[in-house]
Amino acid sequence: MTRIEIETPRLLLRTPQLADFLPYAAFTADDLSMRFIGGAQLRHTAWRSFMVMAGAWALQGFAMFSVVERETGRWVGRVGPWQPDGWPGTEVGWGIVRDRCGRGYAAEAAAAAIDWAFASLGWTDVIHVIDVGNVASQRVAAKLGSVNRGPGRLPAPYDDAVVEIWGQSVSDWRHNRSRLERAR
Repeated sequence: MTRIEIETPRLLLRTPQLADFLPYAAFTADDLSMRFIGGAQLRHTAWRSFMVMAGAWALQGFAMFSVVERETGRWVGRVGPWQPDGWPGTEVGWGIVRDRCGRGYAAEAAAAAIDWAFASLGWTDVIHVIDVGNVASQRVAAKLGSVNRGPGRLPAPYDDAVVEIWGQSVSDWRHNRSRLERAR
C-alpha cells in the first residue's frame, strides 16, 4: 500500500496504520460521533469497516486518511476521498472525534484532502454526502465553498438515509480555496 502523508498547520493526514484501529474503534463506538454516518459500531464491525478503508487504499489508491494531531500525535479522525460502488459521486467526507469537534479540524483536513484528490486523482468534482440533520457538517461544507445540490440517494444498506449532496467543481474549488486561505 502506498504511504501518503499530508501536513496542514495542525494536522497530519496519512494512510491508515494498524495502530490506528483502537482509536478508530473508540470513535465508531461513540453514538454521538456516528449518529449521522451509519450509527455506532461494535468492535468487530469497526474492524471490518477499518479494513475496508485499507482495502480501498490498496485497490483503488484512495480512501479516508487517518487524521493525527501534530502537536500530540493523537489519532483524531478520518477524512478523505471516498467512492464505494453505487455512491453518488466522488466524495471527500469527514469524521472527527467528539472532543476535538469545533476546532476547525474537519475543514482543515478536508481542504487538504480535496487538494490531494483534485491534484493526485484527477477528480473534476467533489461532493459531500450529508445527513439533513447534520448542521455541523453542513457548516463545514459551506466553509469549504460547497453548495447544497439537493437530495441524494445512497446504495443499500444506506438507501433509507435522508441525505443532501453538497459539492463543487475543481474550478470552483480553485476560487474557494484561495478564499479559505485568506480567511485564516
